[in-house]
Amino acid sequence: MAEETKATDAGQRYAQSLFELTIEGGNLAKVESDLKALKGLIADSADLRRLLDSPAFSAEDKAKGLTAVAVKAGFDILTAKFLGLIATNGRAAELIGAINAFVALSAKHRGVVAAEVTSAAPLSAAQLKAVTAAVSSALGQTPEISTRVDPSILGGVKVRVGSRLFDASVRSKLDSLKFALKRA
Repeated sequence: MAEETKATDAGQRYAQSLFELTIEGGNLAKVESDLKALKGLIADSADLRRLLDSPAFSAEDKAKGLTAVAVKAGFDILTAKFLGLIATNGRAAELIGAINAFVALSAKHRGVVAAEVTSAAPLSAAQLKAVTAAVSSALGQTPEISTRVDPSILGGVKVRVGSRLFDASVRSKLDSLKFALKRA
């Protein structure tokens, strides 16, 4: 499953409905934690990605599979019902986008901004603290940082906040230099 950073309209609607239910039920933090854990499971499991993406599995099979994952992981009942509903309605492929939209709604509700930091190697605690401070200073808001490792950027970091991308990677600097040299 390709990483979708933007939710589709359907994914956004599912996320909005789930968000409203969690606010009413007072279990926003638990459901958000469940969805983040599920996103990690999807990233780590080729079988789970295949279940979500493959047309060979029926909507009912996808719902059973996602519900089984939710039960095994100890997810909140609302999270499990949400996963069953999205799969039963034939929207399992929208799940990552719905999760991203839900996390964004939750962050906005809590007054924080979600930021994804991509680095060539895992960041140390000190580096993560420095990046968090820099993002906080630049945006004037408290960031909630998620990290990702992408060795292809060679060094430096990329920070994505919403639709904005701050690219201080070695790869982009080399590409800029290459372009400048071609123009000269």
